[in-house]
Amino acid sequence: MHSFIPPQRFFPYLTWTDIQAMPNKENVVLIQPVGAIEQHGPHLPLIVDAAIGVAVLGKALEKLDESIPAYALPTLYYGKSNEHWHFPGTITLSAETLLATLTEVAESVYRSGFRKLVLMNSHGGQPQVMEIVARDLHIKYSDFLVFPLFTWRVPHITSELLTPKEKQLGIHAGDAETSIMLAILPEQVKMDAAVAEYPPEQPAGSLLSMEGKLSFAWATQDLSKSGVVGDPTVATKEKGDRILESVSGGWVQVIKDVYAFQQPQPE
Repeated sequence: MHSFIPPQRFFPYLTWTDIQAMPNKENVVLIQPVGAIEQHGPHLPLIVDAAIGVAVLGKALEKLDESIPAYALPTLYYGKSNEHWHFPGTITLSAETLLATLTEVAESVYRSGFRKLVLMNSHGGQPQVMEIVARDLHIKYSDFLVFPLFTWRVPHITSELLTPKEKQLGIHAGDAETSIMLAILPEQVKMDAAVAEYPPEQPAGSLLSMEGKLSFAWATQDLSKSGVVGDPTVATKEKGDRILESVSGGWVQVIKDVYAFQQPQPE
């Protein structure tokens, strides 16, 4: 049931008496992985975002000093994936349902005495929901510290392994995601079906982009016929191993920082 998570770090394996007796509960770090079940081209399974998040978190928790209390909650596999729903197999929650689900999970752990919760999101279509949940929870419970974090935003070396074009445009089912899937779930990757496809580029000089500071709304079918936005054909397990090692190392530091974090107070 714990998948990639070390069993001693898997929250559901605790008993209620374990939790009742837990010391320093206000600084225990709980991590809620949030993924998606959505198309990732003809070569990758629907579970990519959730699988990568759990694999990264599991590796990070393996590396984490045993003295730091941190636990993974069960992965929320479904997310807000309606940009992909034109492709069969995609399962999506509405923003309202995802927001309500995360809020009610968070309030449950708050009632148990926990005060630090990381929303570890691995799907690019829903960071805004994480941010709304985190802000609203902190406004409602001023001593509740909620961190809406994106799996790929910790320091890591992935960009060093990608071509300039892939770094700019490879946002879905491309080299990085395919490489890490070759490292963690190789039997579920169909490299013989991998195709490269990039979206039409904006006119030279345009300030607008898919996911930059000045973005526009899009559905995947606007960008790609295959569901791929990037080049998975150059992916390798070796790159995936390096990416997993690097991103999980970044998450070790994040968990340490959350454990030590204290809410800023005006002087």
